[in-house]
Amino acid sequence: MIDPRPVTFVVGILVATLGAVMAVPAMVDLAYGAPDWTVFAASSVITLFAGGAMTIMARGRAVDLTIREAFVLTTFAWVALAGFAALPLYFADAGLSFTDAVFEAVSGITTTGATVVVGLDVLSRGFLLWRALLQWLGGIGIIVMAIAVLPMLQVGGMQLFRLESSDTSDKILPRATQIAGSLAGIYVALTLICATAYRVAGMDTFDAIAHAMTTIATGGYSTHDASFAFFNNPALEVIAVTFMLIGALPFILYVQAVAGRPGFIFRDSQVKWFLGAVTGLVLLAFTDQFLNSGRAGLEALRHAAFNVVSVITTTGYASTDFGAWGAFATALFFFALFIGGCTGSTSGGIKIFRFEVLFQHMNVQLSRVSYPHGVFTPRFNNRPIPDEASRSVMAFFLLFMILFAVLSVALGLLGLDALTALSAVATALANVGPGLGEIIGPAGNFASLPETAKWLLSFAMLLGRLELFTVLVLFTPAFWRS
Repeated sequence: MIDPRPVTFVVGILVATLGAVMAVPAMVDLAYGAPDWTVFAASSVITLFAGGAMTIMARGRAVDLTIREAFVLTTFAWVALAGFAALPLYFADAGLSFTDAVFEAVSGITTTGATVVVGLDVLSRGFLLWRALLQWLGGIGIIVMAIAVLPMLQVGGMQLFRLESSDTSDKILPRATQIAGSLAGIYVALTLICATAYRVAGMDTFDAIAHAMTTIATGGYSTHDASFAFFNNPALEVIAVTFMLIGALPFILYVQAVAGRPGFIFRDSQVKWFLGAVTGLVLLAFTDQFLNSGRAGLEALRHAAFNVVSVITTTGYASTDFGAWGAFATALFFFALFIGGCTGSTSGGIKIFRFEVLFQHMNVQLSRVSYPHGVFTPRFNNRPIPDEASRSVMAFFLLFMILFAVLSVALGLLGLDALTALSAVATALANVGPGLGEIIGPAGNFASLPETAKWLLSFAMLLGRLELFTVLVLFTPAFWRS
């Protein structure tokens, strides 16, 4: 049977930590004289109490996790954090309904960046900072989950990234803690460097800090309705592109670089594939803009590079309304929504390594057709791909497409037009942020969607962030049998 006590203990610690972080926007609003400081203070107390109660209830119990308990923990931790994170969003002076608050919190903690908030430019700094903090915390949580937990759960081919040969269940939590400690310093350092660069290039201090957190987390929440178009500053966009790419690369490679092995970054096949995909898409978008938009060469390259990198890294910033670039650009960005960054990064999407695995299998199959008696082995990072990993990747692709189709049809039944429905599901499952079309494109947001659609998209964001199987396995009767 699944023991709820270690799950409750860990979730309690995470919820209590979230409650402590709520004190930061409370202090910011208090310093600026914004009345919302009481909302954040009260929410902090409630969250701390709930997290503390869960921890005390389960204290003294063993915190070693079985594989099944790890599945439960991973899903329930993200659901609980999103639920408590919605409290200040709901009670703050932003006019959000309960559904909108949950949607915004889920979008934040999963680093999706889809928003239902209108009038960001006039909201309190505490409110804006809380949205940025949610994405920043979600970013480090995603990295630890992808490196320490999901490889052991063998979800969607993630076993390719197992750091140890041992797969014993009692190592899940200790290893997650150890890895989190190693990554935290690098994550904080990159955020500070990004914030400093933004400040030097022209942002005020608050905007620089908030955007640095959402850039490194590849989340995309901005402090302005117009996103990066508000600044209209090429230097800021260059900095953003640089750090979005940094956030989309495997963070474990940064740990190895600090340890004296920087060459691993350039030898990793994921990194090569990802940078190749970025370069190809930027060139296509630049060519389209240069030929059809009337923009000068540098301006066309500037907007093509910024918006393509923003979408493929699943950040979701916008320097202009790329949804109005025409049919070719719409198709280009639609397919870019699915790709995503590298595993072990803060990016969402299908992930580039899965495309590489599929390509390797396709190449092997073509070789076998040409040379029936030859022996060919699909490889990833110069190592043979285990059959179980290949099956996991293919099952992930199939499930992703099934969910994409089912959720798109559901949104269509709710009255959304085809482009809005398709791109809303794509951007939610891939944790990108903005969709395409007049309603949810870069110049719009998700506020006008029906409440049922927002709940479906919130579920899709969690599914995408937790690699689909981690959540859906909980709905199978066999999982709960002793």
